[in-house]
Order: sequence, then structure tokens, then C-alpha cells
Amino acid sequence: MLATEDADIVIVATTNNVLAEAAMAAVQSGRHVLVEKPAARSERELAPLIEAARHADVRVRVGFNHRYHPGLLKARELCDAGALGQLMFVRGRYGHGGRLGYENEWRADPELAGGGELLDQGAHVIDLARWFLGDFEEVTGFAHTYFWPMLVEDNGFLLLKTPGQEAAFLHVSCTEWKNLFSFEIYGRKAKLHVEGLGGSYGVERLSYYKMLPEMGPPETRIWEYPGADLSWQVEFSEFTEDIRLNRAPAAGLEDARAVLSVVEKVYRESGYDHHP
Repeated sequence: MLATEDADIVIVATTNNVLAEAAMAAVQSGRHVLVEKPAARSERELAPLIEAARHADVRVRVGFNHRYHPGLLKARELCDAGALGQLMFVRGRYGHGGRLGYENEWRADPELAGGGELLDQGAHVIDLARWFLGDFEEVTGFAHTYFWPMLVEDNGFLLLKTPGQEAAFLHVSCTEWKNLFSFEIYGRKAKLHVEGLGGSYGVERLSYYKMLPEMGPPETRIWEYPGADLSWQVEFSEFTEDIRLNRAPAAGLEDARAVLSVVEKVYRESGYDHHP
């Protein structure tokens, strides 16, 4: 495909072990690239791609599509407008229950996946937490395999802190027997709660709880988004605008590196060494 002149954009949606390799080939051929998260299995594997992208006149976006779910876009709009006041912390939970034979799928193979649930669904909630709070200076956490007979973790727990002490408390799991997405953002004036992603995760909903001067029960407003999941479509549309305007993608390789840094620190703390 890269030997032809027909392709302007390459989407890399492979198993994790060849994400960086395939994206590198596309970048070196002069193509713009949308590479699925986590973009590589480790920071070390990602570093050559970041360097190559710096020297090539191409745009590289990483597929953190959860930023483009309507509830999260609205939450970001409200935060940017000051509706929550100064942010204090976020709390996120994301999980699924697997399925029969899950331990035999590629995500359970440390060579193909580079990690377990913390690198899979964890990459999304870590990215969302950074998107709202900024970079994390302190990283603590725990990864463990409780249920699935596999060499990668099925649960990950994180406590992340920014230099300003804004905190993210995150849990990801593939022993969540009822699929769940919950992301709460707490400010000094109000709280936002995004839950559901459509499909088996339930209708996507954003709840806004505004603190009143007398405190007590908050003023509440709820938005529901019962339609199809268009996050990938919105993400790709923004990517074409990145290319047209010659601007850096909002979710790029440095965002992927930040996520991988968090994941790898927790793996080291937990005694996991299954990433290259």
C-alpha cells in the first residue's frame, strides 16, 4: 500500500506489538498517520516514532477517541467555560467482564499486547484524566491478575497527582461483570459525571451538579446521548482538519508517551515486566 501514490492518510489499527512499526513505515513514506492507542507497547518502543515524526512533514494522531464522545466533549466545554471553578480531582472507573476464552485472545498475550487491562482500557482513562487535569508528577498504583488465567493483569488501580496536587483516582478492570464507564470531575463550584458509552455500557449521560450558596442538594442538569457512537468519525474529521491547517493533533504521540510512562511506573511497582 505504501508503495502506491494513492494513500494520503494511513490508519494503523493492529495488535499493539506492530503499532509503532507500522506507523513508522507510514511516517517514513511521507503519509499522515492515525495510530490506535496506545501507539506502542512501551516508551522505549515509541521513542523512535516520535523522533521520526519530528523530522517528517506529516501529522500523527493517536486514537484516544474517548475525548470525542459527546458527554466528554460537553464536559470539557463546561470546564473550559469555568462552570466547575478550579478543578480538584477526577475519579474514573472503566471495565468489562471479558468473555469465554478471553484468556486466549491477543490482549492476554504479553508479547502481542505489551500489557493487560491497564494498557488497554486504562490508556483511555489516563488520557482523559490528563486532558482535564494536566501532567502527573506523582504516580502510584497497583496491577494484579485476580481472575483470568493469563500473564497480564486483569485489574489496575491508580492514584495520580499533578504538581498542583490535583488528583486522579482510577480503576480499570476486566472482571467488571456488568460493563461500566464512569468518569467524575470535581471542581470547587460543581461536579460533572459522565457515564455510559452506548451499547453494553448503557446510554451515554452527562450530569451537572452545581453547588448552591447554601450548599445542600445541588442544582442538577442532565444531558443524554442515546444515538450511535460517532466518536471515531468526529476524531477522524478533526484529524483531516489538523492536516488541512498544518496543526499539531490535539491527541498526539507525546500524549501516548505520557500514558505509557504512567502505565510502566505501575508495572514496575507491581512486579510486572511483560512489556518490551
